[in-house]
Amino acid sequence: MQEKLKELEKCEICPHQCKSNRNKGKIGRCKATDKVKIALYSVHHFEEPCISGEKGSGTIFFSNCNLNCIYCQNYEISQLGRGKEITIEELAEIFLKQQEKGVENINLVTPTSYVMQIIEAIKTARKKGLTIPIVYNTNAYENVETLKLLEGYIDVYLPDLKYAENELDKKYSKIDNYFEIATRAIQEMVRQVGVPKLNEKGIVEKGVMIRHLVLPNQIENSKSILRWITKNLPNEIYVSIMAQYFPTYKAKEDEKLNRKLTKKEWQEIEDYIEELEIENGYVQELGEQEEEYVPNWW
Repeated sequence: MQEKLKELEKCEICPHQCKSNRNKGKIGRCKATDKVKIALYSVHHFEEPCISGEKGSGTIFFSNCNLNCIYCQNYEISQLGRGKEITIEELAEIFLKQQEKGVENINLVTPTSYVMQIIEAIKTARKKGLTIPIVYNTNAYENVETLKLLEGYIDVYLPDLKYAENELDKKYSKIDNYFEIATRAIQEMVRQVGVPKLNEKGIVEKGVMIRHLVLPNQIENSKSILRWITKNLPNEIYVSIMAQYFPTYKAKEDEKLNRKLTKKEWQEIEDYIEELEIENGYVQELGEQEEEYVPNWW
């Protein structure tokens, strides 16, 4: 029988600080209990090149999320909670199975609700031979105090930076103060693992890469995000700018989100990237398949 984790008795893992007793089956904003719930695990070849490489990234998609983004492309997993409950021991075995497939890393997708269980699973898996890097793939709505618990367990942080304007986080993700919380979290991630360090194959083994999904009609928001990155983080930081937005889930009902990006909008972002002289990262080609990244060094 799985041992109860005391941190879940009064859950304050994420900024919502619901204080739900997850050990007794109570759920808070993220809808997670004390059980780990995953939707799938797979070898993923369509992350950024320095994440996937030739062998692919060993992704594990966790169910539920502490945001409620109306345009979430994985909404069946994040919002509807589809998935299967597993034990910490089973999660550790999945880490090892992914490593046996020869993947470049273990990629934890939307892991925030399960931080405490993930730490225990990493401990178990390392005792059994897990050696490849661990990637923490997050929306960045994180408590700094929780991130500090992950120090030494996470090698690569892959946070989103979604909004610079608070009216957008309320409207599109049903939260407050996203920018303040996410930027503090990202600065803690940089403190822990620094700027990306790549091996001889061009695969990141340690460091932070920030993702930003450009939304239609919100180009000024994207510019504000890029300005903050250039003014507050090392020049060597990696940035991945994504053009893959398409209207899904509840975004189809929003007049500003119910279309893809235009060529004019995307060109404005590309021009601004050049103006800011951002040195490292990737830009996704507009019009490519939703999951296909095309690298372009600036």
